[in-house]
Amino acid sequence: MHLIAVSINQRTADVALREQVAFNNDAKRSANVDLFETKSILENVILSTCNRTEVYAVVDQIHTGRYYIQRFLARKFGFEVDDIKSFSEVKVGDDAVEHLFRVITGLDSIVLGETQILGQMRDAFFMAQEEQTTGTIFNHLFKQAITFAKKAHNETDIADNAVSVSYAAVELAKKVFGKLAHKKVLIIGAGDMSELSLLNLQGSDVTDITVVNRTLANAQRLADKHHVAYDSLDSLPTLLAQADIVISSTSSEQFMITNEMLKSVAPHRKSDSLVLIDIAVPRDIEPNIDAIADSFTYDVDDLKGLVDANLRERQQAAAQIEQHIPGEIDAHNEWVNMLGVVPVIRALREKAMNIQADTMESIDRKLPDLSERERKVISKHTKSIINQMLKDPIKQAKELSNDRKSNEKLELFQNIFAIEAATEEKKEQQASKSQSKAKSEVGHGRILSFE
Repeated sequence: MHLIAVSINQRTADVALREQVAFNNDAKRSANVDLFETKSILENVILSTCNRTEVYAVVDQIHTGRYYIQRFLARKFGFEVDDIKSFSEVKVGDDAVEHLFRVITGLDSIVLGETQILGQMRDAFFMAQEEQTTGTIFNHLFKQAITFAKKAHNETDIADNAVSVSYAAVELAKKVFGKLAHKKVLIIGAGDMSELSLLNLQGSDVTDITVVNRTLANAQRLADKHHVAYDSLDSLPTLLAQADIVISSTSSEQFMITNEMLKSVAPHRKSDSLVLIDIAVPRDIEPNIDAIADSFTYDVDDLKGLVDANLRERQQAAAQIEQHIPGEIDAHNEWVNMLGVVPVIRALREKAMNIQADTMESIDRKLPDLSERERKVISKHTKSIINQMLKDPIKQAKELSNDRKSNEKLELFQNIFAIEAATEEKKEQQASKSQSKAKSEVGHGRILSFE
């Protein structure tokens, strides 16, 4: 049983590549199931955001697991496996756990400490749970990571001086125009990123905001919620003629704004400058726009260096968080190791309590005239004797969980006490083997080996 994280992110691929390997929500749901039905994959969670596509998996073998994950991504997006290898990072074991904690806390984001990734990771985990592609290991690990990230945000300054992508977009517009209070802003899209952009704009005293979206009802919902205007996508050319700033964030497969569209709009524009900010992956705005002379077009990769002024405090907070990650890794490993010890301790307790129960039955037969109070006293004291006798053996069993030869020593421990606690574990191991075999021969399976 091994943990693997395969990541395509801002360090390994530019935005043009990343937008080619981004799952939308519907595709992500079916992709979780498809991956789970792949050989060697025992559990999996797929994360896909504007800046990264990642696969987290529990696999039965490292090399085969890594290969099948990369092959899965290659087939999904029309690449060769070697292409996926060339622009992805692979983390294994403790490195994979560390990567998860760094990503979910925003330490690995383009904008250090951005908090949106926590919600995205949580949603990715919940989706995988709904599709039954997680099991004992990930159900515990992802909950641990989510709890850690929440605590990190609450107890450090990592979330202060907001520098999310949407905030960076607004800061970029300020660099062009200075104050934004009297600027006309057009927001294309009605999702989370659009809403965050809208909130940041209002925080910069912008009042003239119009939301457009392919689904008019969604545009109206977002506009009504924040008391701004909305319009249909058909009005886009007219709105572009009036806008000073455009921020686009949709999940469209096609460009929302093209050079040809702006050519038709240019003669009707009242403002000289136009700032086009594309925070979507795949991109919403055609690259290399030149139809309007005084236009500025930016995509997510251009936002990286725009928030240096706010990063100093975040870097200090990030250092604090990083100091705690090794402890989280140790806690996870200790929990995993204890999975083999718990059945042993349970079996030892059950055997001891069965002996106590048998002893009480024998006492009842030999001393039938005992009062109820006398019987309770004897039962209490015999249980006390058992608990005291078990205290040190249980402590030793727990310490074996971190021993390099824990399996051998736990087997000896069981032989000494004549218990057969390994039965449940062996069943789980057999289920894992059966699952891998079924996936290899049939191509699908739904039994998780850890539950």
